[in-house]
This record gives sequence, C-alpha cells and structure tokens, in this order.
Amino acid sequence: MLNNDWDLLLKEEFSKSYFQELVSKVKKEYEEYECYPAIHDVFHALRLTSYQNTKVLILGQDPYHNPSQAMGLAFSVKKGIMLPPSLKNIFLELSTDLGVKCPVSGDLTKWTSEGVLLLNAILSVRKNSPLSHQSIGWETFTDSIISLLNQKQTPMVFVLWGSFARSKKGLITNSIHFIVENVHPSPLSSYRGFMGSKPFSKINQFLQITNQKPIDFTL
Repeated sequence: MLNNDWDLLLKEEFSKSYFQELVSKVKKEYEEYECYPAIHDVFHALRLTSYQNTKVLILGQDPYHNPSQAMGLAFSVKKGIMLPPSLKNIFLELSTDLGVKCPVSGDLTKWTSEGVLLLNAILSVRKNSPLSHQSIGWETFTDSIISLLNQKQTPMVFVLWGSFARSKKGLITNSIHFIVENVHPSPLSSYRGFMGSKPFSKINQFLQITNQKPIDFTL
C-alpha cells in the first residue's frame, strides 16, 4: 500500500475497526463530493518519506480546500499553482533565516527526499469546506503516526506551527527529540512570532548536534 516500512508499522492500525470505518466514510465523501487531494494522493506523504528516513516532521492541519492546490503533502502545492499565504510566509522566513533565494514553486517534494515528513493531521477535505473531514477518524490515525515517530531511537525534530499542531505536543514524550513550535505562518498570526523565529536553522543545528546531515531546504 505505502511500499515502505510504514506498511508493517501501521499494519495493526489498518486492521482496527475505526480505520475500516474511516476508509468507508472517505470513499463515500469522494463519491458524493469533490474532495482533495486526489484520492490516490491521500497517503502521499507516507509514501515519499519512510519511517526510517524521517528526520523532521512538519505537521499541518488539513489539506488545502481550493481546487488544484492539495497534493498530499502539508503546506505544499503543485508547480505552477499560486503560493497560498501561509506557504508564502514560510518561504519568506526560509529566505531570511538561511539567506537563500525565496522559492518560486510551492512544490515541497524535494524536502521529502531529505527526510522531511510533510504530514497533515487530517488527510482529506471537501472542496471549499475546511475541516470538513475532522473527527471522522483521521486524527486517531495520524496520532498513531506521531506516537510511532516519538518511539524512534534516532533524535528527530517535530515542527508544530499553530494551536492545532501544538495540541499534539503531549504525544512527544521522548526526551531525545526536539520540538520547534510557534504560531501558525498564516497572515492572521505570523506577525505574532513566526517571522524571525528561524525554524529552519534551529532544525539543522539540532541535526548537526546529533551527528546527522542537515536538511537542504533550498528548492
């Protein structure tokens, strides 16, 4: 299904009754409404970044709900799509933090090959209806993923932007890991501490301290 180590790690989760019910609900939603991302991209983040290779988790809330934006990776949009406001602020901070050129494309796929898991807590959404797939079971599933990452014996970074993501902090109990948390990069809150917070250099400093290769965040 995912064609990497997540298949075995999540085997028990896939067999649970709540997950079977979730699959049925999601299939029904996709049959009756226009939903995002494309159904074959719902697990895109897990396919691209294996458990073993995950060095950084950037946790989003739910997929973009406007047409042509969501691609199964948190905060990412396909090439050629106008940058959403939150992603624009992420890129502005990336540019000032690391002194790199501000990316033009919002496709973050390259980060996944560097070991960044771009996971939304809710993996699907109905067109023009943010959080429409909240509380149908996705959070139970993604909480289990965060808990599995918490069990990793190699130190990693959990990036929690905004109150929703920060509410998952209680799942991260292993003291070897590092949490980068702040307000959400959306224009509504970014001025309250996101801009100038240097999350990317903090991530790489931690990876270097723990004898790991830093992330190449250039796009």
